[in-house]
Amino acid sequence: MKTMTVKVLMAVLALSLGAFALMGCGKDSDTIKVGFNLELTGDIPKVGEASKFAAEMLKEDINAAGGLEVGGKKYKLEFIYQDNEAKAESAVNAALKLINQDNVVAIVGPNSSKQAIPAGATCNDSQVPMVTPWSTNPDTTKDRPWVFRACFLDPFQGPVAVNFASKQFGAKTSAVIFDIANDYSKGLAEIFKAEWEKKNGEGSVVGFESHGTKDQDFSAQLTKIIAAKPDFIFVPDNYNQVALIVKQAHDLGYQGPFMGSDAWGSAELMTLCGKDCIGQFFSTHYAAAGAQGATKEFIDRYNSKYKYVPDDVAALTWDATRLVLQAIQSAGKVEKDIKAQRKLVRDALANIKEFAGITGNMKFAGTGDPNKCAVVVQISPEGKFEFKESVCPE
Repeated sequence: MKTMTVKVLMAVLALSLGAFALMGCGKDSDTIKVGFNLELTGDIPKVGEASKFAAEMLKEDINAAGGLEVGGKKYKLEFIYQDNEAKAESAVNAALKLINQDNVVAIVGPNSSKQAIPAGATCNDSQVPMVTPWSTNPDTTKDRPWVFRACFLDPFQGPVAVNFASKQFGAKTSAVIFDIANDYSKGLAEIFKAEWEKKNGEGSVVGFESHGTKDQDFSAQLTKIIAAKPDFIFVPDNYNQVALIVKQAHDLGYQGPFMGSDAWGSAELMTLCGKDCIGQFFSTHYAAAGAQGATKEFIDRYNSKYKYVPDDVAALTWDATRLVLQAIQSAGKVEKDIKAQRKLVRDALANIKEFAGITGNMKFAGTGDPNKCAVVVQISPEGKFEFKESVCPE
């Protein structure tokens, strides 16, 4: 009988501990958990690294000051990082682990739209707030009231590229090469093509060639494009693919300009691309060279700590994480029930009207998508991303 009593007591204790773990953060806990769904391995590991580095720097700042103050009490921050391997299915699994096992109050990431779209569906269905730093595809937040972003959208970025290239290159024709398996690349390529032909007439996109995510040889697509003699080539691909495409185009004799998109903006681009990318242009979220104020302070601190200049993903992660933390504070309290706390944070995110980010001021108008400016940068002979012009929504 005594043995049975001990077993019953142990079972009750296990259930109690399990219930406590489900709190995630609560009145009996001095810790708030935030999850990060990042591309730490796979095709674009520098993206995940930059996100994690920026998040860690922010967490260290807040915890060193005693924690995040919510409702008059300070809570230590615990950031939990899950690797999505830059794969759609892994991003869903990472989101589920953060939600169901790690019991986070909100999730930052994924970054790439290829991962952010399916992970966003999981977070929305699970009623867990998610903020993507870098995903510009409209589908990430569309009809998903629990999903937000810190960046502009591709329907805005596409016309930015069209108008800048028309003016800068005096271009009347263009060509596009893109990743057919990447929602971001495919979506932006299609937006660009529609906008270019609206401006310059049907048939003015003289080449529209696709490739796979794992492809290394782009000579077939580039040979067709070069034969069509476009005034420039638009490449809405990730930085690792860009380096191969630009180099191979030059090897095939192409001497014209390229126009890129924000996925060029990794700190690793110039390591991979070198002199082949010098002088090229791309649209992005901020320009590190010549930054001022809070943006320069972030860049200098990040550079000192991690020994390289932060790219747009790092800066956007700083902003996305601050959006989450501001919402936690605005909620005004930390509930014992994790589901109730997630609802408070989601509602607070939805009520943010303006936010001063280091990637620029954001205005929200009833959706998870900010209204904010883009910048176009040019790659200098020293490999720096130098500000060329700013383009804001009308």
